[in-house]
Amino acid sequence: MSQNVFDRDRLADYGKRGLGMGLSTLSGFQKFLVRGNVVDLAVGVVIGAAFNSVVQGVVKDIIDPLIGKVPGVGTTLANKSYHGFLYGDLISVLITFLITAAVVYFFVVKPISIARDRYDRLHHRNDAPVTRDCPYCMSTVNIQATRCAYCTSPLPPVDHSQVNVAGQR
Repeated sequence: MSQNVFDRDRLADYGKRGLGMGLSTLSGFQKFLVRGNVVDLAVGVVIGAAFNSVVQGVVKDIIDPLIGKVPGVGTTLANKSYHGFLYGDLISVLITFLITAAVVYFFVVKPISIARDRYDRLHHRNDAPVTRDCPYCMSTVNIQATRCAYCTSPLPPVDHSQVNVAGQR
């Protein structure tokens, strides 16, 4: 603490570095933002918000009036209440959620799952077996093992009927 805050050499050192010192930190932040995952996430959030607005409009302008045409329901579902609790608005929000969840599942999750399964099937078809089952304790051991790591029994030569492909049983 004996250093003077206004030490001339110390201040000259800061002046030589200038703004470059702070900008090097920002370049790391810029690399983080430009990475594919962050940009993809941002695009997904924006598209998700826009899609949510569309679904809310469909529920409010089309589905609620259709439900309101049901005898005994009234004009719109959103105005329904029971002792001050707006259960009609809650039902509208639940319908919006279910439509959004169904669209995300059937148009995003399901196709990606199918594509991943096809990719795995094509690229892992000819993988060499890596494990086999011990005939004594039924534990999974490496295919090159001569003794079981669990029961220490000597293993017979490899029988391809008990071999697992890529560690799967």
